[in-house]
Amino acid sequence: MSVIIVLGVLALFVIVFAVRGFLIVPQSETMVIERLGRYHRTLGSGINILWPLFDKPRQIEWRYILTDQSGKTIVKKLSVKRIDLRETVYDFPRQNVITKDNVVIELNALLYFQITDPIKTVYEIANLPDAIEKLTQTTLRNVIGELDLDETLSSRDTINSKLRVILDDASEKWGVKVNRVELQDINPPPDIRDAMEKQMRAERSRRAAILEAEGLKQANILEAEGIRAAEISKAEGSRQAKILMAEGEAQARIKVAEAEAEAIRAITQTVSVSNVDPGNYLIALRYIEALKEMVSGQNTKVVYLPFEASAILGSLGGIREMFEKSKP
Repeated sequence: MSVIIVLGVLALFVIVFAVRGFLIVPQSETMVIERLGRYHRTLGSGINILWPLFDKPRQIEWRYILTDQSGKTIVKKLSVKRIDLRETVYDFPRQNVITKDNVVIELNALLYFQITDPIKTVYEIANLPDAIEKLTQTTLRNVIGELDLDETLSSRDTINSKLRVILDDASEKWGVKVNRVELQDINPPPDIRDAMEKQMRAERSRRAAILEAEGLKQANILEAEGIRAAEISKAEGSRQAKILMAEGEAQARIKVAEAEAEAIRAITQTVSVSNVDPGNYLIALRYIEALKEMVSGQNTKVVYLPFEASAILGSLGGIREMFEKSKP
């Protein structure tokens, strides 16, 4: 009978050991095991063997603050044994922060963190999500308090970088790596938003007026430059035309003078042979040409009689004499 009891106890121990001693840990998760109340080891993924009466997973109490669709804040407490090693997104509730120029704004932030040392996460901090939330809130107040409203609205990347560096340094003691911090919403008060919209509209109107004035200025400048260039081109063309006309007239006069000089030389050579005065000959020719022009009109009824007819007749007689002497 005693042997049966011993065998039953051994069978019960084997069953309990098989049920409680074999533990399967999923991928990207871990468990902190304590033996008789002290840290023993950290389990990896896969099958792990424990001593049921001596080894026990450490129970972790975490508290989360969640916000439902209606905007109501819900506090959720979780008691977990397994620690998730994947990157976790924590959505912080909205909070009011005062800027450097004493404007109260409402912020909503997202935090991406990852547990890198489960032992520190369990033994160095009591409530990791709550600690990260409080640290982020205080860090946000410090960072935003150094900036005015305009810098806060236009420097999200700078704020995110500062928050990430500060939170990463502070949470390293807890075995946590802060990868990213993102500001979702920055909501100024309604009166500030109205003033900013008015300022934005005024600024856009001012820029539009400046651009229109610049356009008119450039158009006037281009028009004036076009008129100036046209006047310069016109004046240059007129000058060149006058120069060419003057040069043409000068060349024509030179040619006429050369022709007249050549004619005078020929007449002089001709009359010098006949001992006739060339001056009288030329004067007589000019006189006859002038009389011809005076009476060349169609309705001319005036008869011109030279005042010194005898002199004219003498010149004509000289011409006749010259022609007679020139005959062989």
